[in-house]
Amino acid sequence: MADTPSAADPIARLATLLARLPGVGERTAQRLVFFILRSPPSYARELSEAVARVVSEVRLCSRCCTLTPRDPCAICADPRRDEKVLCVVESVPDLLALERTHEFRGRYHVLHGALSPLDGVGPDQLKVRELLARLQSEPAEEIILATNPTVEGEATALYLARLLEPVGLRLTRIAQGVPMGGGLEYADQVTLARALSGRRGV
Repeated sequence: MADTPSAADPIARLATLLARLPGVGERTAQRLVFFILRSPPSYARELSEAVARVVSEVRLCSRCCTLTPRDPCAICADPRRDEKVLCVVESVPDLLALERTHEFRGRYHVLHGALSPLDGVGPDQLKVRELLARLQSEPAEEIILATNPTVEGEATALYLARLLEPVGLRLTRIAQGVPMGGGLEYADQVTLARALSGRRGV
């Protein structure tokens, strides 16, 4: 059986693989391929090694479920963080966005998604069970529900609020500053800082 053009041609093969990345179309993928070809061979080797290391070394933090090369992650291992305040986010990029504000000094829990029944995403597909188990071993005083201000994010926050209400914790929700329909990952630092400082009760 003859090879397909993409398999036979290394340029086409790499462009096809790069085009699968989010936000990368065919033209951008081709530009990336030719940039790599114009770069010194050492760059391609370093790039391939970095991709391989991400796949082999990065794992979930056993405490907060963020992606990390070491367990526990740097945030969970930092004794200066406030263990009594836990900020629940949908994704690792959301966590990183909040960290860039330098406003939050508590700890995080990453859900790895939001409730979306139409897409088959329920509580069992999120890190909700891990959150409940964590609260048993690491009691907190406040839970900040920092899910994105989308339909799915709001539904997730409401679900978690009802689930955690019997525990007797202070539940807050980031509020002002974050536009409806937007994502934390794309908000600027000032907006996120105001959202954190102006959080409200659920």
